[in-house]
Amino acid sequence: MNSRLPALPDVASNEPAAIPSRLDWVGMQGIDLPLRPAADSPFSLAASVDAEVDLPDPAIKGIHMSRLYRLLDHMAAPQVLTPAAIGDVLRAMVASHADCQSSRARLAIRFALLRQRAALITPELHGWKTYPVTINALWQDDQMHLQLGVAVLYSSTCPCSAALARQVVQEKFNADFAAQQQVSRQDAAAWLDRHATFATPHSQRSLAEAQVSLAGDALNFDIVSLIDLVENTLATPVQTAVKRADEQAFARLNGANLMYVEDAARKVQHALQAHFPQSAVNVRHLESLHPHDAIAQVSSFKPSVG
Repeated sequence: MNSRLPALPDVASNEPAAIPSRLDWVGMQGIDLPLRPAADSPFSLAASVDAEVDLPDPAIKGIHMSRLYRLLDHMAAPQVLTPAAIGDVLRAMVASHADCQSSRARLAIRFALLRQRAALITPELHGWKTYPVTINALWQDDQMHLQLGVAVLYSSTCPCSAALARQVVQEKFNADFAAQQQVSRQDAAAWLDRHATFATPHSQRSLAEAQVSLAGDALNFDIVSLIDLVENTLATPVQTAVKRADEQAFARLNGANLMYVEDAARKVQHALQAHFPQSAVNVRHLESLHPHDAIAQVSSFKPSVG
């Protein structure tokens, strides 16, 4: 019995392009791949990967998709995802398409990093939170350009709304004690217990997306440190498991860190600039006052990856 497969047609290699022209990028998007983002990761994560090369030869009909697909296994779990592993894959992507005259390659990697977070006050109380992560890598002119991005949810309380609420509470206090020349501490405390929330400022869940450039020879991505930097800068990251003491501590943090969307973007960008040569911030407040969102963006990036 003849086990040899018959010759199969190879249209991409044997037929010219019907409309000869160069293409900036050709490849695949949304490839499923298991990744291990750090050496201390106890499990692999499900990632989505885009893999593309340029097609500068106008006569070539198509690239070799399967070559790119198979190369991604070289950075898949169980090995740790490192800048070096990504660089090796990018170089191999270009080399695998030498017959297409390709000289550039890029990867876009997306996954959700799952981290355990402690409650603010209650001992031994923890919960789990996911952080969307993106890694963009470009191979061009024989060098790699890397960008790392994270997204962090936090709470934002409007400074204007807080000032307006304080004025309403003050007016209520003055009206209630208008007939008295002096108010005892006990009476004031009792009044506050009943009426301090006569008006309350609006606050909302908010999203900060931070993107930074990394050196091509970086040893690792240190994703958790970037997340911690953003959360510590904003000071009001959303919480997981809470008891009343934790909820009270969270309310105190919100009161001590009133912020417009502009304030949040500036704070995060200032913190990033102290650690990274290039960075970008995109902040969005999912307004509770309005049916629309408030946004602020700032970037020190030169032309973006790809």
